[in-house]
Amino acid sequence: MFNDENVVLCASSAYDKKFYLNEDFSKLPDEIKDELKIMCVLFTEEVGGVLKLVFDEDGSLLFTTEADEDDLLYDDIACGMYIKKMQYEKRELLESVEMFYKVFFLGE
Repeated sequence: MFNDENVVLCASSAYDKKFYLNEDFSKLPDEIKDELKIMCVLFTEEVGGVLKLVFDEDGSLLFTTEADEDDLLYDDIACGMYIKKMQYEKRELLESVEMFYKVFFLGE
């Protein structure tokens, strides 16, 4: 599911308290960049670990998570539920980001 052809849109880490937005996406509107940051940081504050939003080779936006082995606060079940909730509540935002990627990066 995750390979070298996947492009990272953004990532957030509960461990070093940082958010990263791939500079290739600097042309996204500021409102969208702000929404992505809020969404990702809230996720890592709530669930822990690291959250990455990546595009697969077809342009679909995927949520990937990881956690340190010794992170006792990270909960896989809560993680899955939180991702489903975000995908539902932020559906329009995520669809618009996918469309941006497909048009400007994949040339569709």
